[in-house]
Amino acid sequence: MSEISEPYIIHYPWICAISDDAGDRVELIECFDCIGGAMWVKKHYAQSPLVTGVRTTGSLNRFLLRTGEVNLALEGSKFPAGISKVSVEGDEIIISYIGMGGGGVGATICRASAEGVIRSEYEESGGGKVAGSTIVLPRKSRVLIGVDDTDTPNQGATWTLVHNIAKAVADEQHRYLTHTIVQLFPVPFRTKNCVGVVAEFASNNPGDLARRFSELLEKYTLSKETGMAVFTGFSPDRLMEFGWQTKSGQVSPDDARSLAGDDLKIWINGRGITGAIAAIPFYTMFDEGLTLCGQN
Repeated sequence: MSEISEPYIIHYPWICAISDDAGDRVELIECFDCIGGAMWVKKHYAQSPLVTGVRTTGSLNRFLLRTGEVNLALEGSKFPAGISKVSVEGDEIIISYIGMGGGGVGATICRASAEGVIRSEYEESGGGKVAGSTIVLPRKSRVLIGVDDTDTPNQGATWTLVHNIAKAVADEQHRYLTHTIVQLFPVPFRTKNCVGVVAEFASNNPGDLARRFSELLEKYTLSKETGMAVFTGFSPDRLMEFGWQTKSGQVSPDDARSLAGDDLKIWINGRGITGAIAAIPFYTMFDEGLTLCGQN
């Protein structure tokens, strides 16, 4: 007969957190192993006053949080668990959870043992107990790397190359989160399908990540017109208007280059820079990214 070493614990594979520059907003990203438990968490944790939004992308639950501390009026079945404290202190992000019964198990040991947690404190949980935990995570920045034009009419595919490079550079400092394909306006000089790609990371060292990514991209690209742009910041919303323009009609690369600034750096400056920058604001917007515009 098979044995189960921890029959009442499901360990989260990893957890990470991103904050804005001011330390007022946090995105908590939890990689889950049990989809049923994750959907339960998504429903109930959304009731916490500190949670301003929650969504699921693949095997990730992503909570948009405001900093602060609250007392949660837990109630079995209706509101059995949630996030009670969020703070940003220097290079660390601190998250406190509390739950009752099985929700207390998830709020304590299941998270405290996740990869990415620097240190943790948690109470005994299970049965009918109300239990809480606090985990400390490294404060990371969101890094969005947009790429376009890496293939030729005879070989290559930008979406596969970006994914493989992203996996190659991912490590403890640079957590690879998502990959989004963005349909662009089918310009006459396209290879075939005309898409840009954006890879999302949570990183402790955005400059190092961009350098390593660009080195591999330059090594393996098949095109002389490759573009690569890197956005570092909590939200790339300022690029959304340009993104839709590039999905709706042909746009000049110079218009794309004019968007560069403190938060957006151009690393490889070929004609593909247009699609590279246009893809960035659509990170995790999978359906919108694939929308084909400007065609009858």
